[in-house]
Amino acid sequence: MDATLDYIADFSAFLQASPSSYHAAAEVARRLHAAGFIRLDEPEKWTIDEAAGYYVVRDGAVIAWSQPAGAGPTTPFRILGAHTDSPGFKLKPKPTINSHGWLQAGVEVYGGPLQNSWLDRELELAGRLVTRQGTEHLVRTGPFLRIPQLAVHLDRDVNNGLTLDRQRHLTPVFGVGGESEADLVAHLAGLAGLRAADVAGYDILTADTNPPTAFGLGDKLFAAGRLDNLSSVYAGLHALIATSHLTMGGSINVLAAFDHEELGSQSRSGASGPFLDDILTRIGHGLGATGSERLQAYAESWCLSADAGHAVHPNYPERHDPANQPILGGGPLLKINANQRYATDAHGAALWARTCARANVEYQEFVSNNTVPCGSTIGPLTATRLGIRVVDVGVPLLSMHSAREMCHVNDPQSLAAATAAFFAPEV
Repeated sequence: MDATLDYIADFSAFLQASPSSYHAAAEVARRLHAAGFIRLDEPEKWTIDEAAGYYVVRDGAVIAWSQPAGAGPTTPFRILGAHTDSPGFKLKPKPTINSHGWLQAGVEVYGGPLQNSWLDRELELAGRLVTRQGTEHLVRTGPFLRIPQLAVHLDRDVNNGLTLDRQRHLTPVFGVGGESEADLVAHLAGLAGLRAADVAGYDILTADTNPPTAFGLGDKLFAAGRLDNLSSVYAGLHALIATSHLTMGGSINVLAAFDHEELGSQSRSGASGPFLDDILTRIGHGLGATGSERLQAYAESWCLSADAGHAVHPNYPERHDPANQPILGGGPLLKINANQRYATDAHGAALWARTCARANVEYQEFVSNNTVPCGSTIGPLTATRLGIRVVDVGVPLLSMHSAREMCHVNDPQSLAAATAAFFAPEV
């Protein structure tokens, strides 16, 4: 139990340091550097030594790997794929709005948030500012915004069904007064030690500011923002660092934390983009691999596509498959879909069973109710782009895509333990 508490405490610190994908990538990089991993820059020529760890940051994504001694052109990869972004709201251009004596922030909906969950919460703005010279500055406001609901006295039917207009009803407030009294970009620039005139572009998103909390009977339940999918990013990071001493491993172990999964992954730092292929190609090149040898390595490689999944909801059990109803605390999920919305096949299921047995971790199968459309992950994208076999897994949640999701305190650590076993050589 002490190990679980330690894991949750450090995971909570990781979550609080990661209000945006850009902050998450920076926090992953910081922790890798502290563990002795070496940062490589894409425009530079790489010199890679045996038995060392490396990482590359591309915008809000990061790929890290641990390379064992004796790795060669056909050494396979073991990849934990996850994503750093979460649904929410993103700041628009000309974001300062003066309306009826209120100061509001112009935002777009990012991904598919559970919109009503974002109402009446203290939110922060977090992300990156880019100057005219191209330098990048991370920034966060702390509690700063709120999307206020209309009082029940002004909408007597609200409890019979809430309908939110994405343009009119989801604009947060951050102050009162005239437009000349505030400039949102200037405020963000000041937090970064810049002038508003210095800022030429920004990627700024909202995040819930309520800290992660264990609660319920025995403090076994855990609530936080961005569990989807920082639960997987942290599990992969924890496992990669924990196994980096295995210098004679049978594979090159990789953490691939992509951005923009909530938008479909079609970006230069998303799973549909070239990032992972670029890095694996350069690793192979450093090992002297020919094109044919790279394909040989891929043929023996595996990817765990780790993304949060659905636990059975006690108030809506009819939305779940009647025979497969995973619960919080029952262990990580093996996600299966007949239409390849998840990439798990029979060989992948067998690998996951062996992996969890080696880690002494129980796991649960998840499959959708036939009448409820199934979401997807980076798994099918990675399998399609690279031809690497993929298994879809993840931590079971309630309230997925809420501003504040929940899981069991045991399941995140179980995913990390299973990932560490996945990275360790099978004997």
